[in-house]
Amino acid sequence: MDPMRKQFAADAALPVELVLRLTKNLQAELPDHLHDWLEIIYVHGGAGSFFINHTFYEMQAGDLYLIPGNTIHKTLPHPDEPLTSSVVFFSGQYVQASSIGMDAYSFLQCFDSARAKRSYRLELLPEERARLEGMFDEMQKELAAREPGYKQAILLQLQMLLLRLNRKITPGAANASSNGSRPGWLQNALNEIDGRLGEEISLAALASRASVSPSYFSRMFKQHTGLNVTEYIIAKRIMHAKELLADTDLTVAEIASACGFESLPHFYRMFKKIAGGTPAHYKRMQ
Repeated sequence: MDPMRKQFAADAALPVELVLRLTKNLQAELPDHLHDWLEIIYVHGGAGSFFINHTFYEMQAGDLYLIPGNTIHKTLPHPDEPLTSSVVFFSGQYVQASSIGMDAYSFLQCFDSARAKRSYRLELLPEERARLEGMFDEMQKELAAREPGYKQAILLQLQMLLLRLNRKITPGAANASSNGSRPGWLQNALNEIDGRLGEEISLAALASRASVSPSYFSRMFKQHTGLNVTEYIIAKRIMHAKELLADTDLTVAEIASACGFESLPHFYRMFKKIAGGTPAHYKRMQ
């Protein structure tokens, strides 16, 4: 049987979904499934097995699991010890795109590492568990209260959580992207992309202007921004589209064209993937 693809119905302006301290038995668990969003699972208690990609893990209290997008996984709670866990699902492009301009730091290093190493479990120390549970609780309080700025508060908590996980997986990596190892042409490329969102932007042209090969450009771009070139350009275009939806009376078709999308279906598909809803829904929310 093919794995099920899980869908999300999150706030279009905040593509993040929280499920905190949920206790599940074997009958309530989903079959093998995958989804576009990234997933962090923290185990509070109980027992069970967790199948991720190609590996089975025996789950126990204090475990944290990182599930990259489009990775097949399934939880198998123990029949006599129901599993209690907290989960946060989120759009990786949304989290990373909102850090554009913040020294090109990649909040998604921990997921890239998990995928590359095919190792998806982290064991947390007691103080790390307490800090993580506190961050989950703060995100849930913000989501429940919905006070002004709550979306930004949730995003900041999530980014801080990812920053701490990055540092745990690769100590010192948080500072590595801020030192002199970043190529000088990267900022020029970022500036060019930002100024030409409504035009065709090719990897070959960007690499040529940087005087490097396309493969080297791609590798370094991903290393320093957390997104590949195409993902980055699309994320920037969707961010610009959100600004136009909120601040202008342009039609959706006009906005799609102004943001460099050649077809409306592609624009709708990318907008929903990154923003979590349709352009019309986002505009109504503003």
